[in-house]
Amino acid sequence: MALDAENKGNLPIGSVICLDNEIIAEGKNTMLFPVFNPGKHAEMNALDYVPTGLWARANEMICYTTLEPCCMCFGRILLSGIGKVVFGATDPEGGAGCLIHHLPCYYSKQNTPEWLGPIMPEVCNFLYERAAKTFEQIAPKII
Repeated sequence: MALDAENKGNLPIGSVICLDNEIIAEGKNTMLFPVFNPGKHAEMNALDYVPTGLWARANEMICYTTLEPCCMCFGRILLSGIGKVVFGATDPEGGAGCLIHHLPCYYSKQNTPEWLGPIMPEVCNFLYERAAKTFEQIAPKII
């Protein structure tokens, strides 16, 4: 999915949401094309496709993604009650893992998702590097 996103002119990032070892939703980065939308990250797109009837089991869901989620995606994952996040590559510039131990007390009393990664840097680091390079090239044009 990450490579498909990149082939369509977006950042090479993909995400799936699993429950009971089955994919229940998937998403890829679509923030650049067909139209610019900074909220169309892979995780956000995957969360949009979770079947409504399964949200009661959100704490059993696992979000797998090629890149450590950003603050926006982490916030939605947290508020959705997803139980675990597994990512392939660390995002040293924008990854939200550093926020987990600094959440306001309201959230620290709730279950925060288990944060696991990087689990496949040998496969996913090059995707991060290409995403960072692409974003660096297009950022001056969209800001």
